[in-house]
Amino acid sequence: MSTRSHPPMGFTLIELMVTVAIVALLSTLAFPLAEVVVKRSKEQELRLALREIRSALDAYMQAVEEGRIAHSLMNSAYPESLNVLVEGVPDASSPDRNTRLYFLRRIPRDPLFSDPARPDEETWGQRSYASSHDVPQAGEDVYDVYSLAPGIGLNGIPYRYW
Repeated sequence: MSTRSHPPMGFTLIELMVTVAIVALLSTLAFPLAEVVVKRSKEQELRLALREIRSALDAYMQAVEEGRIAHSLMNSAYPESLNVLVEGVPDASSPDRNTRLYFLRRIPRDPLFSDPARPDEETWGQRSYASSHDVPQAGEDVYDVYSLAPGIGLNGIPYRYW
């Protein structure tokens, strides 16, 4: 028989305390980083939605300039509402006049808008052609859109001015 003693198995209290402290420290660093990742993701969605709507507004304007959309010279060449971009307008250049021009499949929702019950088109602020860029106001047409979300982006610019 051997008289050699075996060291005790398991962790000491100090080893457990050090491990718990390291895990707690790492988790306090990870949570703020996770919040930044979520915010960056929402801001990317906002950029894409703004680009989609603004491209549709530009395509509408180009169709007016090409004579594909009939409009009065007394009115601006921009749509009366965002819904016009989805519902479509008659193509003035088609022979039978039954063809419609569509610019969006659906109106993207502002990902930073807080009220989920509001319709998608109401999640955007709308600026008319007659409105100044400093203080955008809705009017008879939609020249541009902007986010109604309060707050400042990671780039330091308020969402309203994106």
